[in-house]
Parts: sequence; structure tokens; C-alpha cells
Amino acid sequence: MSEAPLPAIRSLPSWLLGRAAARGRALVTEALAAEGMKMWHHVVLSAVHDLAPVAQADLGRSVRLDPKDLVGILNDLQSEGLVVREPDPKDRRKNAVSLTDEGARLLKRCEKAAREANDTLLAPLSSAERDRFTALLIRISGTQS
Repeated sequence: MSEAPLPAIRSLPSWLLGRAAARGRALVTEALAAEGMKMWHHVVLSAVHDLAPVAQADLGRSVRLDPKDLVGILNDLQSEGLVVREPDPKDRRKNAVSLTDEGARLLKRCEKAAREANDTLLAPLSSAERDRFTALLIRISGTQS
């Protein structure tokens, strides 16, 4: 028995975006795995880079990650020597998270791998189409600044 075509569903922009997102996540996940990194670990490492030194609670809010999940990820990153947690100079009761030199080097490799994965995802589009597509995604995703 062949798969039903489901044209009414498969023509919905939300369905198409979901399929494209799943393909993009798979490509990026594979690229990051080649660097020994998981997706959420990469997100947290990137946020630490952008915000450091950052209080652990603020970091969790910035990436919208449950505090228990964040602790596990930070434990992993710290045990690999990629981040350090030290008392926050602004509030000694809190931990501030910073990137180590090794963390910065790995992040640079991961960013390159993620960009290449996204290039693969968008390969069917011209440069102008990529720019337009990205601008449209920003508009409909509610992430424009």
C-alpha cells in the first residue's frame, strides 16, 4: 500500500516549515556530533560566549532552559573544561559562568560546522533567495529585534 498523498496537510506552510526545521536540526545535529557536541550544549556554550560572565539563572532564562536541565549541561561542559563556574562578582551567592579558551576554540569549530550544515539545507536556493527566506523567517518567527 502506498503512502497517502495528504495534499491538504502537505501544502500547509506550518507543515512545510516543520519538515524543513526537522531536516535542518538533523543536519546541524550531525555536524555538531562530529565535533563531539550536542545541540543544547552548543546553544548554552554560544550563550555563555555572548553573555559571559553570566549568572547561571540569567543564562537559563536567556536560552529558555529548565534550571535542572541547564545544570546538567553545565556540568557536562565544565567536566570537559569548556566553561568555568565561579562566584558572581556582583552577587557572591550566585554562580557566574564563563567560557574557557578550549570552550572558545570548540565553539568556533561548532559555529563553522553549523553554518556549513545550514548551507547544505539552503543549497537549493540562490544567495538572494537565502537572504529573502531568512528575512521572512525572522518576520514570521517573532524573533526580530
